[in-house]
Amino acid sequence: MAGLTDISSRFPGLADGWARFDGPAGTQVVDSAIDAAAEWQRSGRNANSHGAFPAAWACDALVERVDDVMGELLGANPAGMVYGPSTTANMMALTRAVAHGLGPGDEIVCTTLDHDANVAPWLLAARDSGAVVRMAEFDPAGGRLAAEAVTDLVGPATRWVAVTGSSNVIGTMPDLRAITSAAHAAGARVAVDGVHLTPHRAVNLSEIGCDVYATSSYKWYGPHAGIMWVEPTLLDELAVYKVRPAPERGPGRLQYGTPSWEALAGVEAAARFLLDTGFEAIEAHEATRFSRLLTGLGDLSGVRVVGPPDTADRAPTLLFLVDGHSPEAVAARLAESRVAVWHGHNYAVEAMGPLGLDEAGGVRAGVCVYIGDDDVDRLLAAVAAL
Repeated sequence: MAGLTDISSRFPGLADGWARFDGPAGTQVVDSAIDAAAEWQRSGRNANSHGAFPAAWACDALVERVDDVMGELLGANPAGMVYGPSTTANMMALTRAVAHGLGPGDEIVCTTLDHDANVAPWLLAARDSGAVVRMAEFDPAGGRLAAEAVTDLVGPATRWVAVTGSSNVIGTMPDLRAITSAAHAAGARVAVDGVHLTPHRAVNLSEIGCDVYATSSYKWYGPHAGIMWVEPTLLDELAVYKVRPAPERGPGRLQYGTPSWEALAGVEAAARFLLDTGFEAIEAHEATRFSRLLTGLGDLSGVRVVGPPDTADRAPTLLFLVDGHSPEAVAARLAESRVAVWHGHNYAVEAMGPLGLDEAGGVRAGVCVYIGDDDVDRLLAAVAAL
């Protein structure tokens, strides 16, 4: 797809006229995903898997199709796809299983750049097992997490490294391949929170080499669902918590019950939308609008953009502050102009201190495929009017 100037017509949720910079917390849903979920529920195929009748066969076929398209989207073996309600839930299930193999003297490396969904579950696993969590710190001046900040903490006692693919508040992207390579050389596993990376960049897990990769389709134009890829051999080895009839091998052993079939239908359509649109077009479209946003905010008196001043190696997401106004007040005033942004720490609780912010956090604005130049100009005008 050469250009995305008309892509907003694919999103019925934009019909109300709001400028939606709240995408990092959850995007609007693309029409094909809405239709797929609705059609599934109308079709009579809503049943359960592994049955002896056509509706059950349709459920099995749906899982196979979603496995395949997610494998294509992530550059990963489809056999490792685990489906759940959210990335937070999936990470809690993973780390609860991992904790059984940890003990005193073992170490986990987490980072201060991560969303708490990739920190708190590991802290709980350490608490329950007697392991220790070591925190890799990002550079507060530039907002970037150097690979060495992580790899310097990796040693003989390291069992897991948990790292973000992209910050959900300032967008910066660590060098995942370098981190994974160093962790594997030390005999450690790597879990990547790819929730904020997946909508904005082509992902190839065969190149990254991580052992676990988590993403959520509601951050990339689909329904509320979490997809977690686990390297298939590891998946079969985990000491999972499960009901006794659940499978002993494969994704079903880590999934809590029957998946949402209508959500999976929407996931399939949303993943196909990303692939059909193409990440070259997505990245080009978003980069142009993000540069306009970043430059425009930087030109406004009394506005401070938190994090890096450039667009290199980052998702199109930023935090900003306005002199004399709390982040909550800024968000409320922008909402009066029908501009949607988020305020607060946005669950990146470890990042606030290094960024010089308190628990009130900042104002977060994210660019995605349906953000146009007019949307950016509306946000800038609303901020300038404060």
